[in-house]
Amino acid sequence: MPSTPNSASPSIRLYSARLSMFGAKVQIAAIEKGISLDVVMVPFSQAQGYSPKDPEVVRINPKNQVPVLVHGDVEIFDSTQILEYLEDLKPEPALWLAGINKRARARQLEHRSDEVYFPHVIKLMSLQDRLDDPMAVAALQGARDFYRYLEPLLGAQDYMLGDFSNADIALYMAMLFGERMSAPLTAETPRLLAWRDRMSARASVRQVVRPMAEYLLIDGHGRPLPAFLAKMLHGD
Repeated sequence: MPSTPNSASPSIRLYSARLSMFGAKVQIAAIEKGISLDVVMVPFSQAQGYSPKDPEVVRINPKNQVPVLVHGDVEIFDSTQILEYLEDLKPEPALWLAGINKRARARQLEHRSDEVYFPHVIKLMSLQDRLDDPMAVAALQGARDFYRYLEPLLGAQDYMLGDFSNADIALYMAMLFGERMSAPLTAETPRLLAWRDRMSARASVRQVVRPMAEYLLIDGHGRPLPAFLAKMLHGD
């Protein structure tokens, strides 16, 4: 039987960072599940990045990246693997969804978010002053194509697969950074815009994303905060 966290269980420590999209995914999922995390924000600045690297992150993850989760003698890195662990730890509410077909679709969509869509955003991060560069143009087109793929998939549902899932969490966080990196959602995908508003209204999302927005407002390379994040900061 999966174990349930209780007062006798060892604390669950998550190493993350102020602007870690992948760490934020884990935090939101944990809040949705009612799992308490001891979150350690590793040192980060826009000027120096993650240097010097946190020694525990370096010890556990060969890629030297957050997020890293430690629970007793269990040490895991990679946000998707951590989401799987949290699901086993506390199966309800089911964020990989009930039923083999829906679970498979949720896992595939979360993977598409991380490995198909987000690489376009990563390319754009170093090309913000050269958006006419062929690489930037291709990345922007790739992001737009992904939005067009999602719009009919969402359809009239509140969430991507009907019920709220880890796929929604992953897509929201990835697309937050896409918005910031000049690949915004537009009126071309009105259902996605409405979905993002629903996501932004969830207590778990606000709890994790508002501190990120506050940090970006202070130290965001002078770029304006995306409108939907600014709205969140004003309590709307």
